[in-house]
Amino acid sequence: MKVRAVFFDLDGTLVRYEGVAYESSWGAIGLAAGVGHLWDELLQRYRGQPDRYPEWVRENARLLRGIPVAKVTERIFPPPYAPGVREAVEELRRMGLVLGIVSSGVSLVAARVQRELGLDFSVANELLVEDGRFTGEAVVRVALGNKLSVVEEKARELGFGLKEIAFVGDHVNDVPVLSAVGVGIAYAPKDPAVAAAARFVTHDFREIPGLLRRS
Repeated sequence: MKVRAVFFDLDGTLVRYEGVAYESSWGAIGLAAGVGHLWDELLQRYRGQPDRYPEWVRENARLLRGIPVAKVTERIFPPPYAPGVREAVEELRRMGLVLGIVSSGVSLVAARVQRELGLDFSVANELLVEDGRFTGEAVVRVALGNKLSVVEEKARELGFGLKEIAFVGDHVNDVPVLSAVGVGIAYAPKDPAVAAAARFVTHDFREIPGLLRRS
């Protein structure tokens, strides 16, 4: 079945923040807000417990209460795109594919990436903001354990079957998606299980359009 859309992971895939765990938007925001050490402690406490991910998100969000959003955005933007992302996305757009993000990362970053790359949609977790400051609350839209169900829901919304979707990801929470979609692509995989679940493995984003033409 022909691929009609490409869904991307965000953290460690489209963007790669240096100096934080998993190259993630979560880590980058915590560091920029001045609470990075506390976020690291929370990460250690909840690591390996994907079912407690919503609880982890809420605790992270509370640490941001009252912090100006501008204090964070001036340190995390422009997003640090993985090499070749812009070129690959431009070519995929020329191929007429629907492009978007499904990520357990933060919508503050995902929305910026969507806008800058001209993607069609983004689904990620939201840190709530009021009067230019974080409220200390969050909305979990993509938990570590339910990414596949979000991908399925988004595909149905677009009118596509799951086998018409290609997914690009790097981490173990992407494994169920990579295994289920029409074409799973592991980009710079962080674990051997990620590579094993994918049809293709690449360390260069610019190879992705060619891989999809071969699929």
